[in-house]
Amino acid sequence: MNTTVKIDLRAAASFVDAASLTLWHEKAVNALVELESRKGAGNDFLGWINLPDTCTDAVRHELKTAAGKLSQGVDLVVVIGIGGSYLGAKAVVEALSHSFTALLPQRKHPLVLFAGQNISEDYHAELLEVLNTHSAACIVISKSGTTTEPAIAFRLIKQHLEEKYGKAGAKNRIVAITDKARGALRTLAEQEGYATFVIPDDVGGRFSVFTPVGLLPIAVAGFDIDALIEGAAGMAAHTAAKTHDNPAVQYAAARNALYAQGRKIEVLVNYTPKLHYVTEWWKQLYGESEGKAHKGLFPVGVDFTSDLHSMGQYLQEGERHLFETVVSVAQEKQTLAIPHDAQNLDQLNFLAGKRLCECNRMAELGTLLAHVDGGVPNLRLEIPALDEYHLGALLYFFEKACGVSGYMLGVNPFDQPGVEAYKKNMFALLNKPGFEAQGEALRKRI
Repeated sequence: MNTTVKIDLRAAASFVDAASLTLWHEKAVNALVELESRKGAGNDFLGWINLPDTCTDAVRHELKTAAGKLSQGVDLVVVIGIGGSYLGAKAVVEALSHSFTALLPQRKHPLVLFAGQNISEDYHAELLEVLNTHSAACIVISKSGTTTEPAIAFRLIKQHLEEKYGKAGAKNRIVAITDKARGALRTLAEQEGYATFVIPDDVGGRFSVFTPVGLLPIAVAGFDIDALIEGAAGMAAHTAAKTHDNPAVQYAAARNALYAQGRKIEVLVNYTPKLHYVTEWWKQLYGESEGKAHKGLFPVGVDFTSDLHSMGQYLQEGERHLFETVVSVAQEKQTLAIPHDAQNLDQLNFLAGKRLCECNRMAELGTLLAHVDGGVPNLRLEIPALDEYHLGALLYFFEKACGVSGYMLGVNPFDQPGVEAYKKNMFALLNKPGFEAQGEALRKRI
């Protein structure tokens, strides 16, 4: 059996009886059959299921070659995108990078920065200040080229690159990842002669980490996209099994069983800060996939042990409308032991000689037991190490379980109609042509 992602449901057993959980497993297997039959809702956006197999050696070679060209003589590469167009890459890059990579005196690869995920004036002005003093390039990611936040950022970055390097020089410092045939960014890329990669028509943004959307920035940062894809491929094969020991089936079944009991909030927990943006990626994946028709678990995240000193009290004794899913990494990369101190004023000499990872693991297990005793079910996921292979497996595991869980919930996990509401209001308030009447009505309300 593939043990890349181990799932442990024992800390939820006292909250969901075995017979009930078996029924939920059956529902999850049926949802998996529906998903892989490609006959369910949103079936025109299921290209992500086979991405680990369709991302061939030739495709990966092309991506690595483009990453090498874009990185040559460059200090900074700005990745412009929002939502799924940046969170997958951000999650992988942050998880695999040295925690203080920006301060390292020598780097083999460019520092990857992100823009277009907000419209903060200070953020983008400060980014341009940094670009003034460093050699830079840009990856712009947008299916249409008209999504407001990244389009604004690209106007700014494009203008900076053209002023600094000239139009001809800027052209070689910009890669566009966009639709294969249409849209504003595709048109601009062809006019200007940018190198391009395609966002597949049948892959939505939050499922796009194993397309060029995620893979090119990850390759630019110097990480092994071959191993990432191989990990995903192994998990794709494992989670295709129509059995109860399929970890995606087990996770989808457990979270829906708890949801049916009134547990409306799922808290994703990690014990390493490198997983912070994996949590952010997971929040979009599940929030945007399941939060519709007034249904769905509300996905939130915490970084332990730091958040135990801010959110710990609520989790231990607050309202019992939540459960936790803990993502644990079995083996740390580094080795660091706690020193002996002659004075022992902090009274911690009982820890002398122990590795920090042992203390962290005991904090994890102690917290799990305390929270279960406090009435909080816990699901536990474990990967052997935080590297490309196992991270690829974890991300694919979450994707497959999300598709299964969404079908169990009775929603289309692959659309996001509610996202458009804020955009229409924003356009109206900014006096976009065609939105005048709506803008006038909105201004009376604010």
